[in-house]
Amino acid sequence: MANHKSAIKRNRSNATKRLRNRYQAKSTRSAIKELRLSEDKAAASELFKKVASMLDKLAKRSIIHKNKAANQKSKLAKLVSKIGTAPKKATKTTKKKAA
Repeated sequence: MANHKSAIKRNRSNATKRLRNRYQAKSTRSAIKELRLSEDKAAASELFKKVASMLDKLAKRSIIHKNKAANQKSKLAKLVSKIGTAPKKATKTTKKKAA
């Protein structure tokens, strides 16, 4: 346990910051989930702007790494651009083993 007055205060402020960071990160994750489940292109593109902003703020405040934010934004942008288009039919190729 902390013995100095400044260390006690630092523990209190760290706990406060930790709760705020967790709240912001969880809110962002919930918004990302909502965006992934969205099926309307117009609504998804509006929500993407909001989510991208949230990710940038988390990265700016060092709650998440800047590359993680960039990767998530990239994947979500891809997902939003695919909404409304017909999915391509997957073809399965199998290799035959020589006996």
